[in-house]
Parts: sequence; C-alpha cells; structure tokens
Amino acid sequence: MSDAGPATSDLWQDGWLRSANRLPSPNFGPRPPGAHIDLIVLHSISLPPGRYGGDEVQRLFTNRLDWDAHPYFQQIRGAEVSSHFYVRRDGALWQFVSCDARAWHAGASAWRGRGNCNDDSVGIELEGLEGQTFEAAQYATLAALCPAIAQRYPIGFVAGHEHIAPGRKHDPGAGFEWARLQADTGWPSAMFPPPVLPQTANR
Repeated sequence: MSDAGPATSDLWQDGWLRSANRLPSPNFGPRPPGAHIDLIVLHSISLPPGRYGGDEVQRLFTNRLDWDAHPYFQQIRGAEVSSHFYVRRDGALWQFVSCDARAWHAGASAWRGRGNCNDDSVGIELEGLEGQTFEAAQYATLAALCPAIAQRYPIGFVAGHEHIAPGRKHDPGAGFEWARLQADTGWPSAMFPPPVLPQTANR
C-alpha cells in the first residue's frame, strides 16, 4: 500500500507511524488480497494484570517474555501475539507491526458483517485493566493516533475487543470512555459501538 500524498508521507513510512517508538514484532503476516482496512480495534493489556510501567508487554509482542518471571505468565506461555500499537499510561506510543500488515490481536472475531477482524483492522492496545479507567494522557494519544490512521486508511468503524469477540473478550471494558473518544475525534456516533454515552467513572 502506498502513501496517499505528501501530508500522509510526513506521518507514515511503509505503514509505520513516524512519531511512534518502533519495536518490530515477528508476529504478523500479510493481509489478504483486497483487504479494506476500515476498522480500529481497541484493547487493554497489562502484564501481569494490573501492574503498569514495566516492559513485559513489549517482551510479549516480540516473543521475549520470560514465562517463569511471574506465575500469571504460565497461563499465556508460548503465546505469539501482537498489536499494531500500544499506548502506555503516560501516553507514550509504541508500534510493533506495520499497519500495512496483519497483526495478531483480534483472534476469532466479527464486526460490521465481516469475520476475521485481523484481516482488515488496526489494533491498538491500551496499558490498563479491563473494566478500569484509563489516563488522560492515553486519550490524548488516541485523539492524535486515530485521525492519523484515518489519513492513511479508510477508517469507518471503531470497536473494542469486547464488541468484536463478545463473551470471549471483555476489554477495554466499562472504564473506557467511548463518548470521550468520539468527542476528541469529532467522528460521528455511527462509527462507534452503540450506544456512545457519557461515562461516570472517575478519570
């Protein structure tokens, strides 16, 4: 996929966002021919759950996690997963897979009448715990990241892992403020999971 024009080229290089910390993951593959990349999927992750600030997520996505470093890691031992982006609690942005390629973040999934969401989505992991709140710095990063993705790809939908894999996944959960993201992007409510309502959780 080629860059669309000079403005987009300033932001992107071969599907890599220039402003992100780049840490290539081996866990990716080609998108299927004719893939229409029109979905952003939001996730939450922390390793071990509820612990923030370490490098365990980066290690997981690059197959360098020490499985014996914490008892929880035995539950995910051998996992080969990735996401395109990862947003830390302080808003720092990391990228592991070119958005032109297929990252392994969604698993069995379906949205907007299509299955296999890995094929035509961009995955964003937020450092956090499902059901808990997220930081203002993370929303600020998303407010810049989502429009940047939409400059390069025809984004028409944004959903959580909980929406594309209901019952199997529950992230980012009730603590994520969808209305805040909608307001920050200025995108119409039809692009988001219904309903987009104000959240009452503390920020």
